[in-house]
Amino acid sequence: MMTSVDTDLLRVLADPLRLRIVTLLAQETLCTTHLIEETGARQTNLSNHLKVLREAGIVDTEPCGRFTYYRLRPEAIEALAGQFAALASTARLTAEANLKRSCP
Repeated sequence: MMTSVDTDLLRVLADPLRLRIVTLLAQETLCTTHLIEETGARQTNLSNHLKVLREAGIVDTEPCGRFTYYRLRPEAIEALAGQFAALASTARLTAEANLKRSCP
């Protein structure tokens, strides 16, 4: 059985600023202004990162007047965590069964 991890999602989360944004949004729903204050990022840079997170399905948006609020989609993170859990389980079973390929 082959276990895989969503590499596209990993690439999205590998960026330090995007990971910081995800960490902040795990704690509360925030607007762009809050995220600029918390991260110190420039508005255009932050907007680009939020677009990547939105397109990857990691965050949802909620318009509120002239502001846009961002909310983390926990199921996106749970899916990735589940993939890593399956990978760890496979590794555990492999170790317990002492599976190793013979050298030629």
